[in-house]
Amino acid sequence: MKPPYKITPKILKLITAISQKIGEANAKNLVRQNPTLRKQNQIKTIHSSLSIEGNTLSEEQITSILENKRVVGPEKDIKEVLNALNVYQVLKKFKHSAEKDFLKAHQLLMTGLVLDPGKYRTKGVGIVKGSKIEHMAPPFSNLKYLMGELFLYLKDKSELTLIKSCVFHYEVEFIHPFMDGNGRMGRLWQTLILMSEYPLFEFLPFETLISKNQNEYYQALSISDKEGKSTTFIEFMLNIIEQSFDELLENGTRRLNETERLAVFLEEHHEEFTRKDYIRHFHEISTATASRDLKNGVEIGLIEKFGDKKTTYYKKKY
Repeated sequence: MKPPYKITPKILKLITAISQKIGEANAKNLVRQNPTLRKQNQIKTIHSSLSIEGNTLSEEQITSILENKRVVGPEKDIKEVLNALNVYQVLKKFKHSAEKDFLKAHQLLMTGLVLDPGKYRTKGVGIVKGSKIEHMAPPFSNLKYLMGELFLYLKDKSELTLIKSCVFHYEVEFIHPFMDGNGRMGRLWQTLILMSEYPLFEFLPFETLISKNQNEYYQALSISDKEGKSTTFIEFMLNIIEQSFDELLENGTRRLNETERLAVFLEEHHEEFTRKDYIRHFHEISTATASRDLKNGVEIGLIEKFGDKKTTYYKKKY
């Protein structure tokens, strides 16, 4: 059974705009060519998704955790970050349409934070705001059927991936299959669904804009809940994704420095190489620039130099 929603002119306009911006970002290789930007965006994603759920750690503290530095903060908050980092390290190994991978991701994300990570709830649950119940989730006895249908929907190849990702995100919030972690799982799995067709979504921190627009995020969920279809939420999320691409295209135009340029090269070249190989990869740079890049790489320990003059070659340092 296909989850209910309606295609509106706004949805069509946003899909067209996003598709154009995906093409532009891919053409410029913005994310792929900038390892620093990739790292920053992953930190932003983790920080934003967890801050929505009340995590108090800053981007700087998350960066320190990533670099194995000591951080002072609530034990629970630090554990949430460590778990999120673990999930993102293996995210590409998960299959977006596999329910067992969805449960595995929840297990990694929530280990040490809930009693039964990776398992659907076995009791009723509702979302309370103030003194009234904002949303009563479906009975736990229906979860196997509801989640099974939702993952069948993900296998529908006639459905646009951009829409499918938004619908899944909403439905996880609506069904509330876990006792805790539903919001972060909905956002994580939307990223994975988008990555299945557009790999650059691995590094697009659209959750930062969700965090900045939390009231609108929850309002879109509430309206969709009351209307019995996810149309309003789809419009909201597509708008967030488009704005994220605007920021990526604006911030990603910065030229790489010598260290970043060499790091990009080394991601694709693991065997020995010469300066000519390096120039062939970055055909827009001069011989002098290539020499400076390689000299800098040796000095900071990224690569090792062998031979002399015409016989000089380099190897990545492990």
